[in-house]
Amino acid sequence: MNKKVLLVHPEISRTKYNFAGVIDNEPLELEYIFALLKKEGFDPFIWDGQVEKEPFINKLHEIEPFAVYICGRTRQENFMKEYCLAAKDMNCITIVGGLHVQLNYRRFFCSYIDYVVTSFDIFNIVNILNDIEPENSICIQKNGKWTVKEAVPFDINRLPLADRSYYYEHTDRYRYLELLPCAHIRTSYSCPYKCSFCCRSKMNCGKYSARDIDNVVDEIAEINCDNIYIIDDDFLFDRKRIERFINLIRLRGIKKKFVCYGRADFIAANADLMQELKDIGVYYILTGLEAADGKRLKNYNKKTGMKTNAEAVRILNEVGINIMGMFIVDLDFTAKDFRSIYKWIKRHKVRHTAISIFTPEMSSELYEQYRGRLITDDPSHWDYLHVVAKPEKMSVRNYYMYYHILVVKLFLKGKREGIYDFLDYGYYIKSMLKNLFKFGG
Repeated sequence: MNKKVLLVHPEISRTKYNFAGVIDNEPLELEYIFALLKKEGFDPFIWDGQVEKEPFINKLHEIEPFAVYICGRTRQENFMKEYCLAAKDMNCITIVGGLHVQLNYRRFFCSYIDYVVTSFDIFNIVNILNDIEPENSICIQKNGKWTVKEAVPFDINRLPLADRSYYYEHTDRYRYLELLPCAHIRTSYSCPYKCSFCCRSKMNCGKYSARDIDNVVDEIAEINCDNIYIIDDDFLFDRKRIERFINLIRLRGIKKKFVCYGRADFIAANADLMQELKDIGVYYILTGLEAADGKRLKNYNKKTGMKTNAEAVRILNEVGINIMGMFIVDLDFTAKDFRSIYKWIKRHKVRHTAISIFTPEMSSELYEQYRGRLITDDPSHWDYLHVVAKPEKMSVRNYYMYYHILVVKLFLKGKREGIYDFLDYGYYIKSMLKNLFKFGG
């Protein structure tokens, strides 16, 4: 009996300008599923398009699975559907899931897709493969008709330990900037905050679910990697939980570097914890600073202000934790606004930055608000590097020009400060300049 199941994470992009070799993420979701399927007697395989040299179609024909599960984000939707179609041509059971699918499941109601998983409940995948119809959190196609079963929250503490066999085979590829290799761990689902531009608070049916921190530290101790990326939407949330984390890392004598997300208001209100986090190995904190003016922060429902952002940057710089400041360039930007973000970053000495183009998420209220201004319906453009809705105060061409000027200036600033020494500077500068003059995403 064929028990082979192919678990797939598509490539991010098929162009060279895709940040490969800068941040490559371990396919943690697939590793959870891999562990569960193995325990249940199936024969699972992982194919991650970020790192695989063998094309998906070759792997599909080589393994000849009876079922294929594919997950991905918005920008990977086209690839997900392409691979499902190929798998259906081989009479495989086709299942899709992941972050984008959960909130946009109707976009996957295709004739070549059999099941759409609408929660984090990976046990539903086992039920499907055992020919047991799940009771909830699933969309099922039969004879061209779709049945939608209500999604319910999933308790993250039910997850098995991830089987990292695939990760250990590709430690030369999974990284976070200069931290190579870098393994992932998840300690919570969803986000307890409700920023207007982000849909993460809607994940897991809007219910924040956190793992027991003792179990988290047990897993960290067992991971054979010196760099750990905690990929929660917001790890620095509960002070008591973070204090317990710090104490356990110390008690266990764990010596590793950590990357995590944390809000500016938590950092500013818990300066004493930042020094302790630095002492136990926290190396990067990713912080959504978002804007260089308070009005936009208010519009984004960030519940923070410019003074809080500046204080958070000052604290992390002072204790020696690298802050990755994440900013949004809005669609109402003028040339002055692009310059203001650069000046704010330079004035407050934010060394690492990520600049996203404002993108109305498909599952958000903003999507409906901006629907009339959309200039594309290609999901691959929902990567925060493309303009998907018409800017208010300049042409799309000029908007791209100012955006790429900002990106090039920040990259050159980083080059002068030596933070990108692990990269091929020449390649990336040429790529950025090409995009600058191309006026494309």
